[in-house]
Amino acid sequence: MSDSNVRTATIAVLVENEAGILARVVGLFSGRGYNIEILTVAPVDEEKRLSRITVVTTGTDMVIEQIKAQLDRLVPVHRVNDLSLAGPHLVRELALIKVIGQGDHRVEALRLADAFRARVVDATTESFVFEMTGDAEKIDAFCALMRPLGLAEICRTGAVAIARGTLHMAA
Repeated sequence: MSDSNVRTATIAVLVENEAGILARVVGLFSGRGYNIEILTVAPVDEEKRLSRITVVTTGTDMVIEQIKAQLDRLVPVHRVNDLSLAGPHLVRELALIKVIGQGDHRVEALRLADAFRARVVDATTESFVFEMTGDAEKIDAFCALMRPLGLAEICRTGAVAIARGTLHMAA
């Protein structure tokens, strides 16, 4: 597979909220040698017992079409939507970033956090924990700038995505 034909796809999957569905989705990918770059899942409709799985993967158009078709055939799947092709969409992550430092490093960390719109959610005399939302590139850039200032730990949610406008994934 040449790199020029490979694309990244953000696929939203609406599924029954039942035991084992996530294992079946992951098994579909691993059993066929497809890579999952990012995977998030959460309940979205308690009354209808639905969850939404967001998968970011890479492959040729043919491979991504195969993935979508195989996901669509899983019994508890209600809908599969390739947001990358469906039109404008939003992709965001949440990250908690711990920075340990003193003196000028603390001042600079706070200045950069303000510039990146990161929020201080915990502070001690020697550390900060910043909360940040945004696309992966924004979070990566912030973390790169925090490294020389005492970056100690990063915890990220992975991508969540939703179509813009009136397009939606109702069951």
